[in-house]
Amino acid sequence: MPGGKKQEFWRWDESNWKDPNIDWKDAKYITVGIDVGSVSSQAVIMTDGQIYAYANMRTGFDSPNSARNVLNFALKATDMPEERMDYCVGTGYGRVNVPFADRSITEIACHARGANFIYGPEVRTVLDVGGQDIKAMQCDEKGKVTNFLMNDKCAAGTGRGMEVFADLLGIPITEVGERSFQIDEEPPAVSNTCVVYAKSEATGLLRKGWSTEQVLAAYCRAMAERIYSLVERMGVIPEFAITGGMAKNRGVIDRLMAKIGLDPMKTKWDTQIAGAVGAALFGYALCLKGKGRKK
Repeated sequence: MPGGKKQEFWRWDESNWKDPNIDWKDAKYITVGIDVGSVSSQAVIMTDGQIYAYANMRTGFDSPNSARNVLNFALKATDMPEERMDYCVGTGYGRVNVPFADRSITEIACHARGANFIYGPEVRTVLDVGGQDIKAMQCDEKGKVTNFLMNDKCAAGTGRGMEVFADLLGIPITEVGERSFQIDEEPPAVSNTCVVYAKSEATGLLRKGWSTEQVLAAYCRAMAERIYSLVERMGVIPEFAITGGMAKNRGVIDRLMAKIGLDPMKTKWDTQIAGAVGAALFGYALCLKGKGRKK
């Protein structure tokens, strides 16, 4: 677009929401979970252990500001004053930089607990594909982690890697999954999911005459295989749930689940809020033990 702003194909929609059927004034305890990830940040406000409001937005360059911005975005959907909050738990990549948090808890514990809430207590295996790493967890019926594995921090096979790829191919990130299936035959996976090498390989394939959809399919397949290698090492116990932004990309997830041989669990909630949900639930449990803020 000459003279205009360059289109950012990686950019996904930020959102906030509140439950119109809940009145925060009726709650005994209001707890907040803040999940500051490397790519996205979420805030979840809970009233007595139920989701009242949440927000999901891009993480900025400054973790404390990202925490503040996402909480403000969640509160914007409500008429609740921040002072009404009884407990706040920070989690995620930037969890130690949530200035108004009462404590921080690892994202592994929070994602398992959050998955237990948004998917149901039947969850036994949780896969979290974050912005810069992949975590596989096993948990019990209460959402307590019993085993976990994670990959090295690297953009390969993660949300950030997919953003780079969407920008490279000029495909809006929300369309990548669907477009990757608009092919006559499944191509082999790209040989390297490292973002740097995958970019040069993708460019080479396009020059050879591959369609954009074929390249997308090859990259989604490579990401699915990378994720599968981690899940396979830990072992899969049904039921299987996926958290994080990559859960919304069926190009990767459908190929992954075909290798695993299971259907993933379904949820009505935004899969990106799982970590913040778990954090807010830990805060609620602490309030029930009398650890809430003194008013």
